[in-house]
Parts: sequence; C-alpha cells; structure tokens
Amino acid sequence: MTGLPPAFLADVARDFPADFLSLDPSDLATFGRDWTKVHEPRPSAVALPRSTAEVSRLLALCSAHRVPVVPSGGRTGLAAGAVAAHGEVVVSLGRMRRMDEVDVLGGTVRVQAGAVTEEVHRHAAAAGLTWPVDFASKGSSQVGGNIATNAGGVKVIRYGLTRHWVLGLEVVLASGEVLELNGALEKNNTGIDLRQLFIGSEGTLGIITEATLKLTRLPGKLDVFLFAVPDLAGVLALFREARMAGPFVITAYEFFTDKCMARVKRHRSVRDPFTDSSAYYVLLEVERGEPEALEAWIADLFERGLVTDGTLAQHAGEAASLWALRESISESLSATGLPHKNDVALPIKELPGFCAELESVFDSRYPGWEIALFGHIGDGNLHINVMKPDAMDKAAFLAKTHEADHAIFTLVKKYQGSISAEHGVGLLKKDYLGYTRAPAEIALMRAIKSVLDPLGLMNPGKIL
Repeated sequence: MTGLPPAFLADVARDFPADFLSLDPSDLATFGRDWTKVHEPRPSAVALPRSTAEVSRLLALCSAHRVPVVPSGGRTGLAAGAVAAHGEVVVSLGRMRRMDEVDVLGGTVRVQAGAVTEEVHRHAAAAGLTWPVDFASKGSSQVGGNIATNAGGVKVIRYGLTRHWVLGLEVVLASGEVLELNGALEKNNTGIDLRQLFIGSEGTLGIITEATLKLTRLPGKLDVFLFAVPDLAGVLALFREARMAGPFVITAYEFFTDKCMARVKRHRSVRDPFTDSSAYYVLLEVERGEPEALEAWIADLFERGLVTDGTLAQHAGEAASLWALRESISESLSATGLPHKNDVALPIKELPGFCAELESVFDSRYPGWEIALFGHIGDGNLHINVMKPDAMDKAAFLAKTHEADHAIFTLVKKYQGSISAEHGVGLLKKDYLGYTRAPAEIALMRAIKSVLDPLGLMNPGKIL
C-alpha cells in the first residue's frame, strides 16, 4: 500500500510508460538501500527513467504534488546517502547507460548517469584513453553516483578526485528545469562554476542525468608491489621514500593492517605471499621505470630496514592477486562480522599522532574491540572499521559506536581533518558535520539548498 497521493499516481500512469514506476516490494527493498545496514529501506515507489526528459517530467510532477525523491545510482555508498527510509520515490538512473563516441582529439566522452564506471573504463580504453576514477566497486557503481559523491578511490594520489575529471553536467532541478553546465569546455571563466555545486552534493540539489567526462591516456606498464612493514611510522617512511626517491610515478599507495588481512583470508581463498605475518602492509602501484634503478631502490629499502618483506607481481595475474588483498577488505569485513565504518581524512603528517590517540581512546573506553584500519594513505584517507564483538547485541553495539564517533571526530577536529574523506555525509554523518564545517559554512549550504530546492524534496534529510 503506497502512501503516494492518488493524483500523483494517476499523472504518472498518464504521462509515462507502464514499466516506468514500480511498487513491487522486492524492488522497493533493493532500490531503497545502499551498502549501509543501519536504516531500513521504506520507499513508496521506484521510478526507472530512460532519459533526461523523463526525469524532468517526473520531478515536475513530484514538485507539484510535494513528493520527495531519492536519486539512486549503483547504491555502493557507505553513508546512507541513497537510502529511502521515509516513503520517498527512488529515482534510479540504472536504465540510462548510453555512452557516446569518445572524442579522441578533445579527450572527452559524454555519458548518461547510469553508465557503470568499469564500462566507461572499457569504452575509453578502446581509444587508448581512460577516465581515471577507480575503486573496488567500479563494477557496479554508476557515473552519476560517482559525481554526486565526488568519489575518491585508489588512484587519487595520481589523478585527484572525481571533480577533477568532469567537464560538463546535465542536471535536473526539483522543479523539472534542466541545466546544461559547461559542456565540454576546459576553460570557461564566466563567473561562479555552478557545475561544482552539484559535484559532491549527494543529490540534495538536483539529479545529474548526463556528464561530459575528461579523459587521459592510459598509463604505461604498471608494477605492483606488496611490502610488509612493522608499524604505521614504517608505512609513512616508505611513502616518503617512494614519493621522493622512487624511480617511478606512483599511481596508488594503499595500506592495511594484519586484522584486515586475517578477515580477507577468512572470507576468500587468497594467497598470502608472505610466510610471516606483519602488523602493517603496503600495496604500491607505479608506472614502470628503469629496471636497474628500480632494483637498486628496492635493495636499499631492505638494507635500511624500511621494509621487512616484499614481493613484486611478475605478471597480470599476480598483480590482480595482490590487489585482491586490498580490494576485498570491505567485503570481507562485512561477510565475517558487523563493521561500523568511518572514513576520515587527515593531513598526512598528522596520521601518526591521530592513530596513537585513536588507539588510546579505544584501549581505555572499549577494551577488547577489534579495530581494522586501511586506507589510501598517500592522500591522508584513513578507513576506521570497528568490528562488533560477537557476544554484543547489535543495538547495543550501534549505541556504543555512536558514542565512539564523537570521540573519533573530536580527534579529527583536533588534527584539522575531515569527518568524511570520500563516502560523503548522507544520513550517517550529518549529526557530526559541525566537527568539520564552521557554522557560517553550514548556513551557506542551507541557503544554496533553499534556492535550488525550496520545497526540500531532493534527497531530504541528507547532509543537513
């Protein structure tokens, strides 16, 4: 039984194809959630448009009937930004997957918002180019969601965030009005860049329906290493050596702890390349340099005790196996327990002090809790996963982690970091926005929201 106004349903039935709106309970459950498990999905319906014109007509009807909407992409987010928990209409862009021909001269491609990230990679690769936005969920995440959350991922150290690789946007406002922002222009110095308002706004200002993506050439041959290091100081020391003295260009620099490794091995059949375990591991991917210089650099690492063990992938299969150790972590944590996730950002130089205080907080307040750390250390992004003790009730655990979040974010504020590095704010972090953003900033964000979405229908309750 839907809570939608009968007049709205009648208008949809009149103006759209029969398969446009779904009230099927299985669709509601599927499209009403993302990867988070905190909020139960309770959408009223799922809309499945095929074009910007259909999105525009739908939002005009939603505005006329005061029906709130939640934009939905691949639903791989971890901040409940795509959760519809209060009877909203989910607008899924999954049918909008068109990818235009790659403009090789301009280095661009225009795609619909539902295009899957990995499919865009393949499409561009046929022309010798790539859209260098890359992460573990690329096989199911969609371009519109990547842009709406300003996704980060494993290649930020080399290429930067999603916002650096978006030239133009087509956006539908809550009123149904369609905006074309910047097209395929590299330069457009004509006032406020409205395109950037929508990148990272989590669907609270409008729905991205198409994008002109900036491409770059495919990287050369890549080398993938896995190193064992004794502690976090060693992770940072190795990063310093790789950045300053390594005879290569770094494309990814990832780290994870022994607790992450153990969970991955419990969940998946993976090969641990080392005989002895280590407290910390570093996965380093680089554009291949001169072999002799690379060998000398590696030998120097061992001679100086910067690493205790290491392996270099000898072929693509081995490289994929090493990457699997890192990219399987989130999946493995969820499969082997209930993780409470936080992704925070710190200035890189502050990571040792922050992590030391974080460990002290949990040792004193929550003894015995397992903390699994991993992240894109080269860009200051730390993923903090607190695992529910097996004997603890889920509700009691969530209450305790809510309390722990205040302690974590107090430390983040102390070290001038961000409460969210790449997963956004959504529902899960909106209570903590003040730890990172000043009152004046939040007031300005509210003012922008009120101009573009005066009725508050776009992804209501998220961020603010």
